[in-house]
Formats: sequence, C-alpha cells, structure tokens
Amino acid sequence: MSEPIKIDIWSDIACPWCYIGKRHLEAGIAALGDEAPEVEIEYHSFELSPDTPLDFEGSTVEYLSERKGMPVAQVEQMLEHVTAVASKAGLDYHFEKVAHTKTLKGHELLHLAKAHGAQLEMKERLLKAYFTEGGRVNRIEELVGYAEELGLDPVETREALESGRYAPDVQADIAQARRYGINGVPFFVFEGKYGVSGAQPAEVFSQVLTQVAGERDGAAA
Repeated sequence: MSEPIKIDIWSDIACPWCYIGKRHLEAGIAALGDEAPEVEIEYHSFELSPDTPLDFEGSTVEYLSERKGMPVAQVEQMLEHVTAVASKAGLDYHFEKVAHTKTLKGHELLHLAKAHGAQLEMKERLLKAYFTEGGRVNRIEELVGYAEELGLDPVETREALESGRYAPDVQADIAQARRYGINGVPFFVFEGKYGVSGAQPAEVFSQVLTQVAGERDGAAA
C-alpha cells in the first residue's frame, strides 16, 4: 500500500473562504469516487487579522466598515455574495451572529485535538460554531465545551488552553506560512510541492489529486 497523499492546509477559523474551501476539497475528493487516492489532511494555524480585538461588540457590517474602512453598502454586498457561495457549498452562514475575535485560542485547541487524532472534526466544529452559531472561539469555557462534544477530556483541555501549552505550535505554523510566502488563506499544499491558493472549485482539487497520484504511479513504475 502506498502512503496517503499529504495535504497541508493553512487556514483561519474566522475565514469564510476557508470553510468554503474545506467543502470544495471534500467535494473534489468525493467526485473521484473509487479512483480517489487516500489522503492525509493536516490543518495549520494562520491568523488572518492579527489586529482583531478579543471581543468586538458589534455586527460584522460594523466591524468591517469601522475597522477596515469599507463603505457599509460594499460590506453588505460582499457578505451577501459570500453567503450565496457558501450556500452552494452546502453551508449555512449567519454573519448577523458572528462574534469577531482573535482566533489564537481556537488554534491552540486545534493543536490539542490533533494530538488526540481529532483535528479534522475539531476544525469542522469550530468553523460551524463561528459562522453558523455565533460562538466565541476565543473563550476557554466555550472551547472546552466543543472539545467535550468530540470526546476530549475537559480537564486536560482547560489546562492546555489556560497554560498556553500549544501556543508555540500555533506560532510555528504562522512562521512556516511566512517562509512559504503565504499571506492569504485558505492555502493548500499537496505533497509539500504543489500549492493551491484560495477556495478553488472542487474540480481543481480533483485535478491536482489526479495529477499527484499519476506522478506517483509513474515514479513507481
């Protein structure tokens, strides 16, 4: 049996295109059916807006217009567009609920989940919490609850988050992104050599996987 194709993904919890890109990748793999190669997916931390306050009390429209200097009408149009694209991918975005915050604690939880083999499930849970439920992904109490839902030990989770045990791992991911020249997410790296930037259509991911698998078969022949 050959090794699975490694897919490293730089992504932020507060990035609407990252959730859409996740769905497009999943659809691209599914579209290959029985021809789909085995894959191993690992998520890496990225902080899209380091200047985000811990708790912004206001709507998404207010956040983007006040802090990013965008006209309200432009923000509303942009959010409508993203919501429509997300809907086509099977996602139910509720920007009116989104609680803007720094996402570093959420990324620490993703590293803890990775250590327990539950990173993919945790990534899905945090994205849903952020974009659909209005969850506060910086608050330890809420993060412990998400961890408990997935069967992780709440005592260990709380200790890890309060102590910042995984904070160096988060910063290492961010530093690696800088070395790769990644300044926007989602960013997908296949087998450490092929980069795909943005929430590309499912067929793009199908094509890349088919190409990588074909190259492997050629090298093994």
